[in-house]
Amino acid sequence: MKTKTKGSLYVTGTEARCGKSVICLGIMELLLRSIPSDRIAFFRPLIKIDPEAGKDTDIQLIKECFDLDFEYDSSYAFTAEDADKMIAAGLYDELMDGIIERYRRVEENYDFILCEGTDLETSAFEFDINAEIAKNLGAPVLLVACAKDKTVDQVIASLEQAKGSIIEKGCQLISMIVNRVSLEQKDVLLKKIKKIQNKELIFLIPEVPFLGSPRMKDIMKYMDARLLYGEALLKRHVKNFVVAAMLLPNFLERIEDDCLIITPGDRSDVIVACLSVLTSASMPNISGIMLTGGLLPEPPIRKLIEGYKDMIPILSVKENTFPAAVKVNNIHPAISSDDTEKIELALDVFEESVDIKKLGELILRRRPDIVTPKRFEYNLMEWAKREPKTIVLPEGEDERIIRAAEIIKRKGIAKLIMLGDREKILQKAGIIGVDLDDIEIFIPSESKKIQEYAEVYYELRKHKRISFEFAYDLISNDRNFFGTMMVYMGDADGMVSGAVHTTADTIRPAFQIIKTKPAFSIVSSIFFMCLKDRVLVYGDCAVNPDPNAQELAEIAIASAQTAKQFGIEPRVAMISYSTGDSGKGKDVEKVRQATALAKKMAKDMGLDVEIDGPMQYDAAIDPEVAKIKMPESKVAGRATVFIFPDLDTGNTTYKAVQRSTGAIAIGPILQGLKKPVNDLSRGCTVKDIVNTVAITAIQAQEKQHEDTGN
Repeated sequence: MKTKTKGSLYVTGTEARCGKSVICLGIMELLLRSIPSDRIAFFRPLIKIDPEAGKDTDIQLIKECFDLDFEYDSSYAFTAEDADKMIAAGLYDELMDGIIERYRRVEENYDFILCEGTDLETSAFEFDINAEIAKNLGAPVLLVACAKDKTVDQVIASLEQAKGSIIEKGCQLISMIVNRVSLEQKDVLLKKIKKIQNKELIFLIPEVPFLGSPRMKDIMKYMDARLLYGEALLKRHVKNFVVAAMLLPNFLERIEDDCLIITPGDRSDVIVACLSVLTSASMPNISGIMLTGGLLPEPPIRKLIEGYKDMIPILSVKENTFPAAVKVNNIHPAISSDDTEKIELALDVFEESVDIKKLGELILRRRPDIVTPKRFEYNLMEWAKREPKTIVLPEGEDERIIRAAEIIKRKGIAKLIMLGDREKILQKAGIIGVDLDDIEIFIPSESKKIQEYAEVYYELRKHKRISFEFAYDLISNDRNFFGTMMVYMGDADGMVSGAVHTTADTIRPAFQIIKTKPAFSIVSSIFFMCLKDRVLVYGDCAVNPDPNAQELAEIAIASAQTAKQFGIEPRVAMISYSTGDSGKGKDVEKVRQATALAKKMAKDMGLDVEIDGPMQYDAAIDPEVAKIKMPESKVAGRATVFIFPDLDTGNTTYKAVQRSTGAIAIGPILQGLKKPVNDLSRGCTVKDIVNTVAITAIQAQEKQHEDTGN
């Protein structure tokens, strides 16, 4: 049965390479906050195929960046080459019919289609064909212009010409975005742009040079270069280049951060100087070296290079120095789906420059209020940024922590303290091109608070017959204990660890120092299970192997509180192998008792929360099954919080759901502690770390509100 699409948008540019892919990234991020990912498609009427990938780079970028499930082959109509042949043969109508036919096939299965226009580079014809396509697809248009290397008058002229073509075709133009606007252009452009503005929203996005910077792998591909060394760092970005055809003192003065050194392959002095720069704390970071003229370093120089563990990429090209430099200067790299740093920055710049609420209302009109994984993650970041808290990261030397720290700092999610060897951390950050400025970094043994922390820890644990010397040694050398003491003493608001430590190593200090809230005897955990159209809470899936009835009731109440804290209305299902009164046995009886205890606990604490059980998983989640098995229940078929009877059941279920449905599992999130400490999986990704820090910051906000009574 055909499903009528509930929305579409056609993004087109006034010229090629105007930054449509960046705009599409931002709009797709916006859409995914309101629409399940399996209900959104991306479509391009005409594509250019990248020779190396064999596919269109923009389709791959959107598909892989947001993990969308549309088929690549269904996401375009024709290649640009095929379109040129059809137009040359007088088959323009057939071309348009083919585009519409392919689009309609996609429309049958999705609620929203984001379309990106053509890149034919055929001047005025570009406007006409995109306007014609948008009109025939019935999609409103968002127009993108580029201000780079143009005067303000040229930008206005290009907008007027494109807008005229679009409106003349009978299309609905809803917004215009001018991309890559310099500070000098901004005010004048804003004044003049009002003359061509009607009802459309118009936004200006600033020039961000980094978004146009190639990676070493892009340069290697474009130059058809031979890689001599440094394959592991080919993803490093190049912000500028320096031609080293001068004496060393003059050359060294010209080096800037993240630059490419271009030099003849026989300039051993320049190569050795670059190697010295790599190890110097007072010199900028170099992204790579390009050796020209087809010349290779002498054997002693190669031996010297091979002694470096983390060697930057060194390329060899046939071109002579200055022709090679000119060629490098002409590189216009697309954003690749594996370039997470550029993608994150592009999304941040879009959100800072565009009124997301207004544009979203215009694009989406009336949409069902569905919490998608993307929207939930977005909410986490926004909630964390409201009142930034200080989070300590004891595993500061781990590369994933370093990469996550930069994202957290840039987005303003939290203030960070990283524990570890400052020199090692900054050196590693420099090698991978990460900026940790303004983040506090130190090793615990060098802290002025060691004595105070040791004395407090000794007082807390002396009943266990520990010595002060033991306390001092533990706080000095165990970063998890030091970080936990920072939280306990109020020098940090929360802690996140576990990327290289076990769960026990992370939470043992919290058990000993921070301890549980007054109403709870245990610490438990939940996972946020982000399905395509909703977010559920699963507990306990990580900490308590076999809780008794009282402990299970506490887990239920703590999980309900966590759900409510993160915007999820708690309807708690106590999961068992039996539903209602149908089953018998000690395991189901434990769940039955826990349900009664949890209801009483909620009442005593003044919590407004629905709790029911025991019930099987299908009765908890499926409304049709619930009608049969528990027709009177207010929870069955509508559960948002699932409490499992033991760790075996909980851990197995969350992993089964995660792997079989593609759900995103965020956690484990610890609950029941007086102050927030959270555990990472040792297989965690950078994204997992960012999410967990955001959650910890939000928990710290809640703790502050509880303390102040707000």
